[in-house]
Amino acid sequence: MTITGLLGGGWLSTDQLAALLGVDPSTLRRWRTARPVQGPPFVQLTSRVTLYSANDVEDWLASRRIDPRKAA
Repeated sequence: MTITGLLGGGWLSTDQLAALLGVDPSTLRRWRTARPVQGPPFVQLTSRVTLYSANDVEDWLASRRIDPRKAA
């Protein structure tokens, strides 16, 4: 992904993304610290600030989408 792509899509905090996904923020933290790492790609700015690119989150969600018509 280019720097333009990273800057153009907007960013979400852990709390914002958790609210959008309907999960607790601790779930996202657990995914980030799991081995292997799980969840959408993230940027660790500092030990206390983690951001998620809206574009990356959309791509991650699309990759996990299951179409029942195609899964059968």
